[in-house]
Amino acid sequence: MKKQKGFSLIELLIVVAIILIIAAIAIPNLLRARIAANESSAVSSTRTINTAEVSYTTAYPTVGYSTTLANLGPGGASCPAGGPTSTAACLIDNVLSPGNKSGYTSTYTPGDAAAGLITTYEIDAAPTTFNQTGVRGFCSVEDAVIRWVANGSTLTAGTCSANNALQ
Repeated sequence: MKKQKGFSLIELLIVVAIILIIAAIAIPNLLRARIAANESSAVSSTRTINTAEVSYTTAYPTVGYSTTLANLGPGGASCPAGGPTSTAACLIDNVLSPGNKSGYTSTYTPGDAAAGLITTYEIDAAPTTFNQTGVRGFCSVEDAVIRWVANGSTLTAGTCSANNALQ
């Protein structure tokens, strides 16, 4: 009788089962790591917008805070040739100024203009797809404290001050 070389069906099934077990352990951890990275990016983006708002109100004291998130950006692919303006301040890049970055959607809400000045604002960053791109929502107002809400899909404008501050 001739001896056969190679793997038996049982040996191949055992290897496949081991690979499936390792994948079942690794994939959820990978998804959690991606959610954590998206949340970190959302906090960083919110912090960048806060800093840009302070710079904007300093550069344009007759306007106050910006009227839209796009006003903080370049207003196109690059900054205007004549220099920054109140509608294209060039304080944030054109990736962040539309409000969508790393699985989060940022919504900017300016306050009412008092004597022609916008003196308040709120920025909300909610996960684009809850439980896939993120689980927490983040927000900030003119005090520049970044707050969070556990269920990011319930984040609504005007409620930021009632949320938890990041430590």
